[in-house]
Amino acid sequence: MTSSNPIPGNFQPNPQHEVMGDDHVGTSVDTPLRPDAFDLTDEEKMARIAPLFREIMEVMGLDLNDDSLSGTPDRVAKMYVQEIFKGLNPAHHPVCRTFNNTYAYGEMLVEKDINLNSTCEHHFLPITGRAHVAYKSSGRVIGLSKINRLVDHYAKRPQVQERLTRQIAEALKEILDTEDVAVVIEAKHLCVSSRGIEDEQSSTVTADYHGAFANEATRREFLDHIRG
Repeated sequence: MTSSNPIPGNFQPNPQHEVMGDDHVGTSVDTPLRPDAFDLTDEEKMARIAPLFREIMEVMGLDLNDDSLSGTPDRVAKMYVQEIFKGLNPAHHPVCRTFNNTYAYGEMLVEKDINLNSTCEHHFLPITGRAHVAYKSSGRVIGLSKINRLVDHYAKRPQVQERLTRQIAEALKEILDTEDVAVVIEAKHLCVSSRGIEDEQSSTVTADYHGAFANEATRREFLDHIRG
């Protein structure tokens, strides 16, 4: 009789995961987090991650007595918690104060070519590209650098590009108290270029348009700005 439990040393993929394969699937606009996601401090998380990553390296046959590798588990733990996934922690959300639109500027404001570095949640491989963000003020404005910081905050977590695009848009709508927001992201996924099909040329474009940007003429003006 064949046991239904995986045998140690015999990798048995979950059939449901095999059906999903590499499909670009996102469950909701919110990042999937457990209720106890922040019960541990950053230091406690790093202390737990380091020995687990050490075990991964040892299973792969790497010699952690080597000077070049001995510190890698600690470096990876710190990188995960305090760098590439720091956006998981709401305590790291940038403070985004708004100001009165004293110039009475009524046209769209576009911040384009924002550098974007994120991580695919399906394979934990990099997503690199650019974000383009626009809004029309309803009476409040935000410092330009805060837009870049918002993009970086939501990018610094395991992501699906569609969700990332929506999270940036929803955050700006709430901060600026306006529906007139647009976000476009153009990115390359290393899970496409360095594994699987290994296509190095393709890129992925996602967009989220709200309020005035749902109007075709306004949307076209925005796209002309980011392509110009």
